[in-house]
Amino acid sequence: MSALHDATGERGMGGDPESALRLAEDVIEKAQAAGAGEAEALVVAGTSALTRFANSQIHQNVASTEVFVNLRFVVGRRVAVASSGRADADGIRALVDRAATIAANVEELEDWAGLPDADAASPVPGAWSDATADASPELRAEGARAVIAAADAAGVTAFGSYSTDAESVAVASSKGIRAAERRTSAQLLTVTMGPDNGTGYAEQVAVDASAIDADAIGREAAERARASANPTDIEPGDYPVVLHSYAVVDLVDMLGYLGFSALAVQEDRSFWEAGRQVASPLITLVDDGRESGLPAAFDAEGVPKQRLRLLDRGACADLAYDSQTAARAGRRSTGHGLPAPNTFGPFPINMSMAAGDTSFDDLVAGLDRGLLVTRFHYTNPVHQKRAIITGMTRDGTFLVEGGEIVRPVRNLRFTMSYLDALANVQAVGADRRCVRGFLGASVVPSLRLSSFSFTGATAAG
Repeated sequence: MSALHDATGERGMGGDPESALRLAEDVIEKAQAAGAGEAEALVVAGTSALTRFANSQIHQNVASTEVFVNLRFVVGRRVAVASSGRADADGIRALVDRAATIAANVEELEDWAGLPDADAASPVPGAWSDATADASPELRAEGARAVIAAADAAGVTAFGSYSTDAESVAVASSKGIRAAERRTSAQLLTVTMGPDNGTGYAEQVAVDASAIDADAIGREAAERARASANPTDIEPGDYPVVLHSYAVVDLVDMLGYLGFSALAVQEDRSFWEAGRQVASPLITLVDDGRESGLPAAFDAEGVPKQRLRLLDRGACADLAYDSQTAARAGRRSTGHGLPAPNTFGPFPINMSMAAGDTSFDDLVAGLDRGLLVTRFHYTNPVHQKRAIITGMTRDGTFLVEGGEIVRPVRNLRFTMSYLDALANVQAVGADRRCVRGFLGASVVPSLRLSSFSFTGATAAG
């Protein structure tokens, strides 16, 4: 039996973490035999499956079973990284040879502190679901059909996808790290489009595919598309707003990317200062790989994930560290390392914002005259240290007067400091959603802000 089949054979998806760990151990053994003073192997083996639909019809179902082997090969202060999609003997031999050749030719890293020391990481039971690992094309098609049926009933058209992923992740190193576990994730998302420029969005992310309510997702998006039909212009300016969870996830992702990375602080490009009040006291933000979003017990370096309190009642508290940034600071990694080679630094990818005590309807009812924003689109940093972001609203922007939604408005462009946005928070929603962002999956509520700056209108609705 090949190493690839051994690592991905169980259930046909996700594989066996012990087999993945044996493969990682074999890689570091061969690396040391080839002259590595230190070696680290990351193995990710599993299956990804995706069902897509467009124009209210399922048009694609694909699945792939793959293995990713990443080797960090260290000789003195020379650090080489090589990766491969092969797990057979010849593939591993070629991977090690390539890494050894790179190590002989790269420059030394003056501040190389060595691979992280071993620290036992216990697997997270909540990271895996048999229902997701066993998910069939028929299950995903059934979910897609439920979304399409809701769109049909509302007279709108559905587009979207339903994905399921199951994998075994293992890390082994010459420093004694041995970490392995199984992880699953599922995501159903849809954008619906109506006949009069109305659009709607809805999404659900879960470890367990059986927890996804396709009917509810379909109805939410369809109703939003109908409600946003025939949007009208509104003057740009500063408005009180309610941001749906789909918009809030962009706030926490951007702050995680720009500010809560130890590398950003060490390079003096972060807003983070210990104890600095950057947000409303209503905002507490944590990162917890064992509990939040899509859980994981350890990072790409095999270091156990620590719970971090990033914002404590609006004040900067903790930072995410990997082994290299931790060594510079004279402390241990917090378990936030990404696969090598990593020039971006560590990131929090399991963020969770504390819930408040206000229902979504009451968040909206608290607006005298303002806007309800479903989500943001095409957001990009303008000024990193001040966390100024530019972007636009999308898939449902509404004018609220006297606490009631009165009409849809055309999408607006904005340039706004996300720190200022969180400083303006007046109320926090009681209900939270797990929403996938570009850093991972975050659990976030909806928010009401006293002011948000919109700088222009968009050409389309």
